[in-house]
Amino acid sequence: MFVFPTVKFTVVLVLSVFSIVRRLRCLNYQWTHLVANHPSQQVITSNNNFLSTFSSHTSREFGMESEEGLRQRRVDSDPLGSAGDSEGGKSERSESEDERLPEEKYVEKLAKELPQGTDKTPEVLSSALSGLSDRWRNWVIRGIFTWLMIGAFCIIIYLGPLALMVVTLAVQVKCFAEIINIGYSVYRVHNLPWFRSLSWYFLITSNYFFYGESLVDYFGVLVNRTDVLRWLITYHRFISFCLYNIGFVWFVLSLVKKYYMRQFSLFAWTHVALLIVVTQSYLIIQNIFEGMIWFIVPVSMIVCNDVMAYMFGFFFGRTPLIQLSPKKTWEGFIGGGFATVLYGIIISSIFCQYPFFVCPVEYSDAGDKMSLGMECEPSYLFQPQEYHFPEFLVSLCQFFGHKPTPLVLYPFILHSLSMSVFSSLVGPFGGFFASGFKRAFKIKDFGDIIPGHGGILDRFDCQFLMATFVNVYISSFIRAASPQKLLQQVLTLKPEQQLQLYSSLRDSLAHRGIIQLVHAHGQP
Repeated sequence: MFVFPTVKFTVVLVLSVFSIVRRLRCLNYQWTHLVANHPSQQVITSNNNFLSTFSSHTSREFGMESEEGLRQRRVDSDPLGSAGDSEGGKSERSESEDERLPEEKYVEKLAKELPQGTDKTPEVLSSALSGLSDRWRNWVIRGIFTWLMIGAFCIIIYLGPLALMVVTLAVQVKCFAEIINIGYSVYRVHNLPWFRSLSWYFLITSNYFFYGESLVDYFGVLVNRTDVLRWLITYHRFISFCLYNIGFVWFVLSLVKKYYMRQFSLFAWTHVALLIVVTQSYLIIQNIFEGMIWFIVPVSMIVCNDVMAYMFGFFFGRTPLIQLSPKKTWEGFIGGGFATVLYGIIISSIFCQYPFFVCPVEYSDAGDKMSLGMECEPSYLFQPQEYHFPEFLVSLCQFFGHKPTPLVLYPFILHSLSMSVFSSLVGPFGGFFASGFKRAFKIKDFGDIIPGHGGILDRFDCQFLMATFVNVYISSFIRAASPQKLLQQVLTLKPEQQLQLYSSLRDSLAHRGIIQLVHAHGQP
């Protein structure tokens, strides 16, 4: 029954792709000739990328093939030949000034071109703190803007899960921009065609795929009531695949001779950025759908660990922790860990009492309404349970004349211990990883949007790692078959298929003695 729409869609798609390919080939041909004849082409050609310098350094270090030999092999294997690559007896493939620079000096030169974070502070605040030393001035600025961010975070939480999802998407876009801007500078592609457009196209395509999956899983019944949206859901993955392939073809058509290495390097850079940013933000959205408590508690744990580690390190820090971050100390690491575990127990016991935080985000077909965490029957994780002590502890207490009473607490608190331990022991290494990345390019921060803190990615480097852990933890130890989610899938079936499923389920339940069938004359 779906053959004709599928064939029609395929024909339209093929014709559209051919039209786009033809147009891109014309534009790329015009751009290539424009760049080739531009007076600044000689300057552009003289710049080689960081990867080439690093490869040369590695080859000399480990006795691999020399760069001249590799270049000669590349030239010999070039089907287009190199006869037209020189003009006036001067080869365009000659060694550039950047290539002759040692790796360390090249990175220093590159760092001057990269977007740098600054310590810019509002003028009023800067003048008010002018009498303090740099150490205390930075401490006060970080403290002020930390509390401002916490206040903004509380307001967003008050607005509900949909507001959290929108903010997550906005943060994702900003983090992607901060990473990709470094890639533009490293691979010097400002004068190559389409690369900014391609990077943002792949971001849009990735978001369409991931967020479309969430829409299908959680709001399939609602979306299926509209013909256009039903068509998008039915062919969601195929459409996503076609959109990606359009970008892939677009990239291939944008390749320019003599810049292949730079273009493929940025292509890989873009995909790694998508893997780090888009995938993690998708996992954050999935955690929010399980209930806002699965988002708020882990995020606040990372914030608590970061703040308390800074506080303990500031006042008691003496022993360096890791070479990548000389300011990090063992005292801050250990003190922040204990504070995070204590904070996790307290905040979890408070949030478990409110349905607003524990109810999952779902669409209820009864009454055509969407439940946004306001009302539900809390699962066993958020209902007080009795926990008895082991027998040997009971015997030991009785030996000293004391009979222990069962411990009553929310099961979620036990799970929060796992999250707090992870955020204390492994979470900081997300920040160390980001520190190593920034040191590789000799930059201080990814941006300067938050005074005293740097860019958005500087604040969310640990959050991405934590979100992945929480999502894996939920999938492995918490999530079970959800009746509501199964009902969502059943309601997407056709009426006759729903009746068939109902009949089969009824007969199965009756056969196992769970229910009794009532015949037409009223007897079981």
